[in-house]
Amino acid sequence: MVCRLYNLAVMLLVPCAAMLLFSCGSGGDGDGRSLGAAMPGGFIETAGSAIRPRWSRSELQEFLPEGRGKFTFPQPYLTEAMRITTAEDCGGADCVRQVGYSYWRNMNNHIDSNEMLIVLGLNKAHGGTGPTLFSYDKSTEEITNRGPLFPPGHHLSGYTTSGWYFSATRPSTLYINDGSKMLRYDVLSHASEVVFDVAGQFGAARDIWQMSSSNDDLVHAATLRVRGTSNYLGCLVYLEPTGQLLYYPKAGDLDECQIDRSGRFLTTFEQIDGKNGFDNRIIDLQTGSVQQLLNLPGVGSLGHHDSGFGYVVGHDRYNKMPNATIAWNLSPFTRGPVNHKDYNWDLVQAQHISHTNAQSGIPMEQQYACGSNADRRTYAQNESLCFRLDGSLTQLVVAPVMTDLDASGGNANPTGAGRDYDKSPKGNLDVTGRYFIWTTNLGGNRLDAFIVKVPGQLL
Repeated sequence: MVCRLYNLAVMLLVPCAAMLLFSCGSGGDGDGRSLGAAMPGGFIETAGSAIRPRWSRSELQEFLPEGRGKFTFPQPYLTEAMRITTAEDCGGADCVRQVGYSYWRNMNNHIDSNEMLIVLGLNKAHGGTGPTLFSYDKSTEEITNRGPLFPPGHHLSGYTTSGWYFSATRPSTLYINDGSKMLRYDVLSHASEVVFDVAGQFGAARDIWQMSSSNDDLVHAATLRVRGTSNYLGCLVYLEPTGQLLYYPKAGDLDECQIDRSGRFLTTFEQIDGKNGFDNRIIDLQTGSVQQLLNLPGVGSLGHHDSGFGYVVGHDRYNKMPNATIAWNLSPFTRGPVNHKDYNWDLVQAQHISHTNAQSGIPMEQQYACGSNADRRTYAQNESLCFRLDGSLTQLVVAPVMTDLDASGGNANPTGAGRDYDKSPKGNLDVTGRYFIWTTNLGGNRLDAFIVKVPGQLL
């Protein structure tokens, strides 16, 4: 109720914040099963203090199951994990698509349920069934392929699922972009409803891309683009209680936009001053203030990042520590201490940061984010890592990502960003922060999805 009242106050103040205004016709901490009992394995170290040798494909095959199900990573990790996809899901081909990105949840809000729902894209052109639902029974540890979300002839059956994500609060609700529409899609009943449609204001030649939502499902953001292209025009914010659609035209070459978990702050990633790469705008929907964060030495802008409630966690591009990750409070705008750094400048271990476990009402310093990456630095293991947002450089080592960028697995799903990007894990957390999902080729000829149990109690 507190979050809903707060966001309603934001709605009453927000019109002054928009450059153009149009009118359009709670994840908790977790349940006893996911948080009451400690997750096994994992270990704590100081970020950047150590590296471990990378395992070979033959070493991976010694402990990985061929079929679906649970297994334990060997020493030094000892964390428990589940294999979600297998060759039979793709007829033996390479059909599993990457999980999307680190700030889009592939796992549902399974609090107070023994069942976790998982959505993955299985490329139909390579033996898959398109967007597909899986389930994980937390009591029996059984993984089930529950079949495609859409019938074969449905226009969404060929979509990748990249950019789709589960609601933070509604257990079976998946957010989907469908041309000019944002949809709520129930993965169990297959019923859908339109959250908003930009066609009435912007015409049929526009669609939405790269969506995000507040944790209470009341505020949504998306990129407006020329339909079917990478010509991004600006950022949209839809205020569900009032039906308002706010539009912020791009200030320069635009990459993406993201609403924070509270629904108050919109962060853009765009080129503003014509130099030094991408900059940021931080728009406070409550006060209407707009802050520019230029990518300048001594100032810096956000690199890859994810958001919490009134703050963001991302890479600090000009920090003296190797590949430093810090948090920025958004009101007032202040830079926090370094929360994570790497062993050296060559190993970008937490390249893709996930904070999809962010919790309302808990200080940032008592929360953690996780990250992952894949590279060709064969002297070191690529791992999924988590770290506290308190400046202590306390790092939880969870599991190896098991990806070989030179192996063929993942080549069947290339994007414009290149094949390495599709092979990189870019994993995301569930709302409890106790499960991390990613895709990996295991050094072989297929991409597969895995979930590891995160021993977050160690943080």
